[in-house]
Amino acid sequence: MSATQTARLMHGTGLAKSIVEGAAARAAEISRRTGAGPCLATVLVGEDPASVTYVRMKRARCAKAGIQSRHIGLPAATTTAELIDTLAGLSGDPEVHGILLQHPCGPHIDERAAFEAIAPEKDVDGVTMHSFAAMSFALPGFVSCTPGGIMRLLEAYDVDLVGKHAVVVGRSAILGKPVGMLLLARDATVTYCHSRTADLPAIVREADVVVAAVGRPRLIWGKDIKPGAVVIDAGCNPGNVSDVDFDTARTRARLITPLPGGVGPMTIAVLLAQTVEAAANQLGI
Repeated sequence: MSATQTARLMHGTGLAKSIVEGAAARAAEISRRTGAGPCLATVLVGEDPASVTYVRMKRARCAKAGIQSRHIGLPAATTTAELIDTLAGLSGDPEVHGILLQHPCGPHIDERAAFEAIAPEKDVDGVTMHSFAAMSFALPGFVSCTPGGIMRLLEAYDVDLVGKHAVVVGRSAILGKPVGMLLLARDATVTYCHSRTADLPAIVREADVVVAAVGRPRLIWGKDIKPGAVVIDAGCNPGNVSDVDFDTARTRARLITPLPGGVGPMTIAVLLAQTVEAAANQLGI
């Protein structure tokens, strides 16, 4: 790319709208055929303002898509055992088809133990070890929602991953690690990095595809983006600041996700689509 060119934006809003419309149509068909609409249970421990907002937004999106939602708000003092009991109860409830545990749950909660209390067939957020294994081995199951949204964005913008060097900056269990597995399944060559990687800029400069998901404001700058690379910025930090410095990266990349309107809308869209898919599976549609 010349110095006067700027990257094409990978808008997630329109694509997410299309995914949700498809999910809504399928939800209506399930309701017509069975009399039972898809239902997503949201579980929130405490009243963290950001988490409360996220859950409220997800429930509103469910309503617009014709997906029922059941919210379980638990006190901040809820123990791990109590949370596991709640999730196990929802896992055994035939009227609930998908379960979302909003996280973080608080430092006193063993989140991994809580996630594992979610039945795999209802893990529509893709947070259990079962779901990670399914992603890693390309087996049926639910993907982590943000990685799933990223893969749909790459497909929509015709990004050929075969043989490409994809650098994932971030190693979380629900974003960095699973998106690397999904990229590997598409025949990309994947390098995992993180905030403590030695000489991170040198590795990023070799990437055909960069997925930033580490949660560090402006960790990656345009001067370290390979000309013509595809940049997926999944980091969102306080003040709506992303992991990649957008203005400088846009002068080097071929494609780049904006913030807002890039990866974010895709996450919720995949959550709703997977809730409807879970309902269809459980209801035998």
